[in-house]
Amino acid sequence: MKTIKHITILFILLATSIVSAQVKFEAKVSKKKLGVNERLRIDFEMNEDGDNFNPPSFKDFNVVAGPNQSVSHSWVNGKKSFNKTYSYFLAPKKQGKFTINQATIEIKGNTYKTTPITVVISKAVDKPNDPNNPDISIEDNIHLVAEVSKTDPYLNEAITVVYKLYVSPNTGVSNWRETDSPRYNDFWSQNIDIKGLKILNGTYKGEDYRYVVLRKTVLYPQKTGKLEIEPLSLDITVDVPTNRRNIFGERLMTQANKTISAGSRKINVKPLPENNKPANFTGAVGDFNFEVATSKQALNASESLQATVTVSGNGNLKLFELPKLSLPSSLEVYEPENRDKVSTTIKGMQGKRSQSYTVVPQFKGKYPLPSISFSYFDLKTESYKTLSSKELIIDVLEGPTNKESATNNAITSATNKQPVLGNDHFAFIKTKANLVSTTKKNFFKSTGFWTALLGPLLAIPLAIVFRNKREERLADVTGNKIRKADKLAKKYLSEAKRTLGQKEAFYVALEKALHNYLKAKLQIETSDFSKDKITQILNEKEVANATVLEFVSILKNCELARYTPITQVEMQQDYEKASKAISEIDKQIR
Repeated sequence: MKTIKHITILFILLATSIVSAQVKFEAKVSKKKLGVNERLRIDFEMNEDGDNFNPPSFKDFNVVAGPNQSVSHSWVNGKKSFNKTYSYFLAPKKQGKFTINQATIEIKGNTYKTTPITVVISKAVDKPNDPNNPDISIEDNIHLVAEVSKTDPYLNEAITVVYKLYVSPNTGVSNWRETDSPRYNDFWSQNIDIKGLKILNGTYKGEDYRYVVLRKTVLYPQKTGKLEIEPLSLDITVDVPTNRRNIFGERLMTQANKTISAGSRKINVKPLPENNKPANFTGAVGDFNFEVATSKQALNASESLQATVTVSGNGNLKLFELPKLSLPSSLEVYEPENRDKVSTTIKGMQGKRSQSYTVVPQFKGKYPLPSISFSYFDLKTESYKTLSSKELIIDVLEGPTNKESATNNAITSATNKQPVLGNDHFAFIKTKANLVSTTKKNFFKSTGFWTALLGPLLAIPLAIVFRNKREERLADVTGNKIRKADKLAKKYLSEAKRTLGQKEAFYVALEKALHNYLKAKLQIETSDFSKDKITQILNEKEVANATVLEFVSILKNCELARYTPITQVEMQQDYEKASKAISEIDKQIR
């Protein structure tokens, strides 16, 4: 009996060892020698399903993608086979010799480990040459292209950049994100919203591809000469075919991550011609119409009318100054109100800009509005054009007569006549001395006496009223906070206010004031922060979202002001917005 028992135990142990020997768990790499600019693929394969998979740390690599999991079942000659793989794509951090440590997994209650693998990382190679590396397939089948509408535009002429992602028919892209976005230095730029990405068919270098338009941007160059359009870079997840096939003979797919770039583009910006350039040209480039109109041509004194200067059409509408309206000095004129209705499409800016002047005549009469002109560079004819408005007459029907004007006219009409001396010609010579006595008056019962006597008594109730008002003011917490906020805004913006009218100095001072305010208020160094970080901090301090957006928009204006023409009125508006934003933040911040 003991012999049978021993044989049974031996048989069980032998069967267990055979089953254990059939379990495989191993690590495989795409190559053991690669350049520092290449990607390494590592697969952890098992022939039995397991749990609690633990990969190595990959401390000497950046994990670009993974883990990507794939499972396959197959039947060969009546035998079932199973394969499960965890895949990672790794980017080396530096050159050298590195060891990828063991991975572990639990299969049927037992823990299995892979064998450590050593790889050698050399200097960067010109082009990867491993045909099994999915990066090769990505480079051959996916292309990010920046299509520029014109490479030799004039200064302030609109050009478009369209970014297209081309993918070959046998490759799939499941996801992408921008890793580097172009900043368009020396350009005024506007992104065009794309509503829904559409997959289209096209060709790339003579071959059939599918493509999708990722981004459209309109650019207006603000400098002449050779300018660079920075590249757009994407990190994409791609489905690429492998050398393995399933039981039906179909090629198996795997996922890989790759960073691709559209590359930088060079354009040569031509200056506008100097020949025949009008004296009143302020940088308008495109095709425009010009008009000056009034809301009324006849009215009474002290009534108001609107005189509007309008430029409409296609071109760089936001990047030049409108002509100033010339009005007689006898008309009261207020600062103009800007009214812009400009939209940006793939063809550039279009719409209209206007300045509306409120005019209030004070005296009866007829007042001419002289003709003014507007000049622009016409891209179709490559020449300058000048448009002039009609001369308008403002007829003031009822009101007082301007006596000063009549007197001036009378003096002007008499300038050619000889002066006639009358009897009162020397009337300016005084014949009476009007002397005043110097004898001192008695102070007692004089006005000064009673003032000195009763003044302190009258001051007592005034002092009581003043003290009550002061206590009431101190008790007004909200009002004090508002007054303190306004004072703080004026303190930080004082330098910007002194430089109003000087575009560069003003916006440098304004941006510095905004950062100094946050630095003082939050005790942080904001000059190293992005606008997103500043938004996050202000939101954490419970500042209203509208106020935060206003504050950040002013910071953006400070950055863009270097490349766009700015009027005195726009500077004043930005100053007032900044003052209001600082005041609001100071009242709301927790």
